[in-house]
Amino acid sequence: MLPLLLVALAAAGALLLAGTVSAWWWCAAGPLLALTALGGGDLAQRRHSVLRNYPLTGHLRFLMEALRPELQQYFVERNFDGRPYDRTVRTIVYERAKGDEAEEPFGTERDVYVDGYEFLEPSMRPLDPPDEPPVVRVGGPDCTQPYEMSLLNVSAMSFGSLSSNAILALNRGAAMGGFAHDTGEGGLSDHHLRGGGDLIWEIGTGYFGCRTAEGDFEEREFADKAALPEVKCVSLKLSQGAKPGVGGVLPGAKVNAEIARARGVPEGATVVSPAYHRVFSTPRELVRFIARMRELAGGKPTGFKLCVGSRRQFLAVCKAMLAEGVTPDFIVVDGSEGGTGAAPLEFADNIGTPLTEGLITVHNALVGAGLRDRVRIGASGKVATGSDIVKRLLQGADYTNAARAMMFAVGCVQAQRCHTNTCPVGVTTQDPRRVRALDVADKSERVRRYHQATVRSASQIMAAMGVRDPGGLTPHRLLRRIGPTTVRSYAELYEWLAPGVLLAEPPRTWAADWTTADPDSF
Repeated sequence: MLPLLLVALAAAGALLLAGTVSAWWWCAAGPLLALTALGGGDLAQRRHSVLRNYPLTGHLRFLMEALRPELQQYFVERNFDGRPYDRTVRTIVYERAKGDEAEEPFGTERDVYVDGYEFLEPSMRPLDPPDEPPVVRVGGPDCTQPYEMSLLNVSAMSFGSLSSNAILALNRGAAMGGFAHDTGEGGLSDHHLRGGGDLIWEIGTGYFGCRTAEGDFEEREFADKAALPEVKCVSLKLSQGAKPGVGGVLPGAKVNAEIARARGVPEGATVVSPAYHRVFSTPRELVRFIARMRELAGGKPTGFKLCVGSRRQFLAVCKAMLAEGVTPDFIVVDGSEGGTGAAPLEFADNIGTPLTEGLITVHNALVGAGLRDRVRIGASGKVATGSDIVKRLLQGADYTNAARAMMFAVGCVQAQRCHTNTCPVGVTTQDPRRVRALDVADKSERVRRYHQATVRSASQIMAAMGVRDPGGLTPHRLLRRIGPTTVRSYAELYEWLAPGVLLAEPPRTWAADWTTADPDSF
């Protein structure tokens, strides 16, 4: 109360002087009167106890709370302990995007003796890195238009979640660098198509861009758009790592003309994405729908993305593949550590399988069912560096996708305001003034440079391990410290199934899930 009383007395004094001595005193009286009114409002309001007990000065608490993320990021956190991405990783991305060498003097800052520390096994006979980085051919026996996939690609981010300039910069960067750009579930926008980059068209539960007025899947529109030369693959999104089992809501205020056109929804109307797909309800129906999508897409590679939950449910999908004689061309495994523009905190923190376990589960299930050679596996979730790529390849992936790292490449500063429409660098906003700050020509070149340097780093790491291509990577080459004096390889830490073993004699650890997995029920 004392600060408010002092301000009120000062305001009264300034008013008196303004009326008797000089009108210039109004320069002081005006702000002091405004502060007095603010303090009076603090006393009268009932929402914040802090402001009622501490009028005026209580606002400092809210100011510091608003500044806390920036103070934490720039002045408090160490290089290696920030979240979701520490400063070391962000610096690597920024430097590679700018074309600088991402090098570190004086040795690592990480504690290499802490439990959980992971490292790759170098060879006593390293190799020279290849002149051209390896690519992965995606396309199973039923695919007539296979695609050569880069080891690193742009992960799913929709127009609407990202700004028009961010989408265009990512797509132009993909075109210049020769890698793929996943559209996210928000539909094919003009910004995806203008840049000339290879697209993976993702279809979510809202069927945006190929939906009826009632929200069902519209085959003819899907076929027409899937036939576009820019679309190289089509992907069905089952779930997202950061919020598996949750649909989305896009408020009508955000559905402008461009977003409405891309999604095939009315302008200004709130858009709801269901938590589940209408076109299938069993594993067998899912597999059949994948086959139908591939047929409608003219034989282009077709697959699905999921955050792994129940192992039994995924095995049910494998059984459906065997029963129907149909496999997807690819499966993207999204880890629970993956990002999103907005998600309920409890979902982001507690639901879904992390990428390591999810990836190993899907790889093992396909190997054990004798299907692995027909299906390529993509890995998505906190992939940012060359070592991230190599680790995921060791764990069963054929290629990787990155979202937030690509956002860093176009200027994201991890302000974590993606859901507020106030992104300070124009990446995750639809505010025209903020979007204008993102220069497409400059940022697309940064995306290309970041991708090129990171894939080159992965190739150099593999060469240092004595491996010529990803096929030479095995789980025993990745090690983890599990105690002060104990280190184990991934070959020892995890179970790795032999080809076809589930069809012959399932191991005890898998037998119950395999036996109860039902291709006709999730």
